[in-house]
Amino acid sequence: MPPANTRQQIVNAANDLFYRQGFDHTSFADIAGAVQISRGNFYYHFKTKDEILDAVIETRLADTRAMIAAWAADSPDPAQRIRSYIRILITNWDKIRCFGCPVGTLTTELAKLDHGAGRAATEVFSEFRGWLAEQFRALGRTEDADELAMQVISFSQGVATLACAFDDEAFMRSEVERMSNWLDGIAAESTRT
Repeated sequence: MPPANTRQQIVNAANDLFYRQGFDHTSFADIAGAVQISRGNFYYHFKTKDEILDAVIETRLADTRAMIAAWAADSPDPAQRIRSYIRILITNWDKIRCFGCPVGTLTTELAKLDHGAGRAATEVFSEFRGWLAEQFRALGRTEDADELAMQVISFSQGVATLACAFDDEAFMRSEVERMSNWLDGIAAESTRT
């Protein structure tokens, strides 16, 4: 297997394991076992778990940017783009119900560990925050765009946490519907002004 492929397989396996088991509870052996490579081959690509974490965060940032670009390509309507973010809870429910939000769980764990990569992991939220604020500005909400973006992010994190804790898909779906209705009101308001 070419080195680039092996490296990406290690990052993919680590990304999955960090999400399912947590960063602190995932060992080199866990990751090497998931990829089925020797420890020597593993160390050729990564010397420390922190190097793997950095690569996982870079991958998550790239994936987030690609998802945002896809949402932008799917619709010229900023409200529909925001709705794509809101509906991510439904799209990812099977994973969320078992492990919570991948962004929220990692940033929370790194904060608890007082890990230096915590700020970098938060950049995924920053990508969403900036993009959501752009969408609200496009809806004419220039004064409170960032506040509205943070409201949408905090909504999704809260719903993901509670729906996961109670294993309650109906709650998650009703909250997504409620947030979508709230967004419809904001969009309708912007067309009146």
